[in-house]
Amino acid sequence: MWLYLVVLVGLYYLLRWYRERQVVSHLQDKFVFITGCDSVFGNLLARQLDLRGLRVLDACLMVQGAEQLKGQTSDRLETVILDVTKTESITAATKWVKEHARDRGLWALVNNAGVGLPSGPNEWLTKEDYVKVINVNLVGLIEVTLHKLPMVKKAQGRVVKMSSSGGHVAVIGGGYCVSKFGVEAFSDSIRRELHYFGVKVSIIEPGNYRTSILGKKDPEGMEKSTCKLWERLPQETRESYGEEYFHIYTDKLKNTIQLAESRISEITNSMEHATVSQNPHIHYNPGLDVKLLYLPLAKFPTPVTDFILRRYLPRPADSV
Repeated sequence: MWLYLVVLVGLYYLLRWYRERQVVSHLQDKFVFITGCDSVFGNLLARQLDLRGLRVLDACLMVQGAEQLKGQTSDRLETVILDVTKTESITAATKWVKEHARDRGLWALVNNAGVGLPSGPNEWLTKEDYVKVINVNLVGLIEVTLHKLPMVKKAQGRVVKMSSSGGHVAVIGGGYCVSKFGVEAFSDSIRRELHYFGVKVSIIEPGNYRTSILGKKDPEGMEKSTCKLWERLPQETRESYGEEYFHIYTDKLKNTIQLAESRISEITNSMEHATVSQNPHIHYNPGLDVKLLYLPLAKFPTPVTDFILRRYLPRPADSV
């Protein structure tokens, strides 16, 4: 009995291994549009897909980022300037993609553009702080997707969205986790709708990696951001939290950045697989911390998750 079970499990994983390594044909004829290619993830993914022979169309926020990427890739790769918070910029980029892809359609749309700051205790933030993050991570992602969907449907292609472990459990205040929960919901809904058009939707949900999503990649960058939030608070609010809370909270954030995983290729490999595999996953969870911490926290009963996460937060001066 046990021998049969072992054989069945072995065959299952062998079949899974085989299916995951089946790549779509004619990659050299397929167009991929990637947003946020100024960032670490977008830049590395663009170079990986270019090496695979795909026709990569990259969107960068800054001219400098576009020029740098062009110097690192083949002549096939093309770049465009895109601000995902501006409708006119998205419209112009969509027209540009249509001119390149023509009747082939768009094989893959990779929504990679994102920001993380300002983040911190919610009471320390303003509406504008939330809007700044949500406009890029969620509203911009939605608008870019809606503009590109007709081309993706024509190619019966892929939509790949950058979410986060913060889309499963809110580990920090501010617009970042709020936006990522929204990305998860939007991705789930369009995945079911686009199934009938032959389009597959994948969500990348990485853990804590050493990138510039939370400002600079060094702990001092996060410390400066948190200091700015603290210094602008009304005196009453600062007194209710206390200087000790501020220092402990800042130290914990710095420690989180120091412990961040540096092998970002684990994320771009997941994005590449979602783009070129015949059988892409719905969810990709690169990072050991996602599997051992964030996903379990999202599944635990809420009181248990709250108890664990409260151990991370310092106690305010006016706590009861």
